Amino acid sequence: MDWGMKNRMQRIFKEDGKTVMLAVDHGYFLGAVSRMEKPTQAIQPLIPYADSLMITRGILRNCIDPKYNIPIVLRVSGKNSVLKEDLSDEEVVVSMQDAARLGVSAVALSIYVGTAHEHQTLLALSKLINEAEPFGIPVLAVTAVGKELERRDAKYLSLSCRIAAELGAHIVKTYYCEDFEKVVESCPVPVVIAGGPKLKDELDVFQMAHDAISKGAKGVDMGRNIWQSRWPVAVISAIKSIVHEKASVDKATKLFEELKK
Repeated sequence: MDWGMKNRMQRIFKEDGKTVMLAVDHGYFLGAVSRMEKPTQAIQPLIPYADSLMITRGILRNCIDPKYNIPIVLRVSGKNSVLKEDLSDEEVVVSMQDAARLGVSAVALSIYVGTAHEHQTLLALSKLINEAEPFGIPVLAVTAVGKELERRDAKYLSLSCRIAAELGAHIVKTYYCEDFEKVVESCPVPVVIAGGPKLKDELDVFQMAHDAISKGAKGVDMGRNIWQSRWPVAVISAIKSIVHEKASVDKATKLFEELKK
């Protein structure tokens, strides 16, 4: 990696090599998700607690004050909606020049291994990496599964993560699963976990984050399990203690309970 690439990676991954990304890019296919109807109000109170934002260019330009010195991971894929049965029909919809103009620290897109549009999304990843390299911008590949949540097992996720890394992705975002250490061991680039759909309660979120970090994840990239909580600042603070301070689930829960008050 050249200096620019290293600098951007180190902005996302802090001195301990870990990161707490706040995912707020859901609207690109879900629209105005619950508790994200007003992005400015939902996102800006959480910025001081996040290491980076995963966001679309429209929300970045219109809802985030440029005064915030926070690394941006820009969602550059799209062209689908939740109304479609098959969510895998995605392509790159943002130019590399626009990403550079926005001063982003990384760009992100989804790949859909084993779907009707596998070739299309893997080709899009390869082209994006080729276009991002001259700008010194890292690429994050999301191993998406669409609506088929049952595909979140170690065998499938290991395959998807390894393919993304083989094609040149600098970071991979995937789901936590049983035998997650096998996913991490077979992927030669940093792995961060997605939060996925809203879990039953905050304790489940803390447990998943703790288990993922203990099994080799370099961080989390969570959205709904943070900002759909009644206490989003307390949740992200507790997650941050797990990721950066190696807090136990009990300690993180105690911090959450204190901050709730």
